[in-house]
Amino acid sequence: MSPTEASWLVRGLDALALMSGTEAYLTVLGVLGLCGLGLPMPEDIILITAGYLAALGKFSLTSAIFAGFVGVLSGDAVLFFLGRRFGPDVLRWRVIQRMFAEERLDIARRKIQENGRFICFIARFLPGLRSPIYLTAGAMGISPRTYIVQDFSAALISVPFWVVLGWWFGPSVESAIRAAKSMQGWLLGGVLLVVVSYVLWMIRKERLLRDGDPNT
Repeated sequence: MSPTEASWLVRGLDALALMSGTEAYLTVLGVLGLCGLGLPMPEDIILITAGYLAALGKFSLTSAIFAGFVGVLSGDAVLFFLGRRFGPDVLRWRVIQRMFAEERLDIARRKIQENGRFICFIARFLPGLRSPIYLTAGAMGISPRTYIVQDFSAALISVPFWVVLGWWFGPSVESAIRAAKSMQGWLLGGVLLVVVSYVLWMIRKERLLRDGDPNT
């Protein structure tokens, strides 16, 4: 964590710790929604912060996880369905180009072309690319059903993981963030392994069905 990030984190935690349970809960919920819309804050750190506040007794761990789900999924949904409604033209809007650098939108397009089948699942584990990917996925015609199933499935993994990590470390939230940085690569690697295994299994299944294997 850079000195700037650490300073921002300490100030933010101090402010949240002074809030009432409901006020802190709604603040976390709102910030997560804004992160989903492209606010340049690390979404994972906000989820860890929700776990930290649960450890302080501001609200329950279950409530923290629920806030995480609602916050991240609502922000994702707004961007996806915005892209779905207006199509590729939305990527040329001035406000969108101010929110997301052209380079990030180009990366999002490339990743969707390379991994269109699973991109809404994988995007959940790509910090900095989640928001442009969901927007671009909608604009490029990924089906709502695919988006909803994949984004929700990915959130079932990532949201409890980060919230519980913050809750487990309790007041030592900076230790949680250091642990998160070391775990992030492993988490993404594990997710990619699952996706690749599933794809290989589907390919094998389709090949066996095509060849008329009686055991399938």
